Amino acid sequence: MEQFFSYDSRLGIPIPDMEKSLDKYSPEIQEKILFSWEQIRGSIPDRIKELEHSINEKQAALSNESNFEKSCELNTEIAGLASIINDLWLWYRATDAVVEEKMHT
Repeated sequence: MEQFFSYDSRLGIPIPDMEKSLDKYSPEIQEKILFSWEQIRGSIPDRIKELEHSINEKQAALSNESNFEKSCELNTEIAGLASIINDLWLWYRATDAVVEEKMHT
């Protein structure tokens, strides 16, 4: 199933990377793709927890930081991690719509 996913180093997970839409594959391949995605999707909350832990560490460092440039750097890093978390939640929730649509066709 690796041919249907590519690793996104920013997100830290493989994401779907198919040449055609899911419904263009055979039912057997669709099932395998969805099964693989559900395994990946199941790891997203743990990935988010890791990133939240990093944010908490950076926020703690920020509260003790007196150097303005370092404070700006920490704020930028926190914003970047928050952006990754947002994107991960989008991927996590997007699957619900895909699976629900698939069940109604």
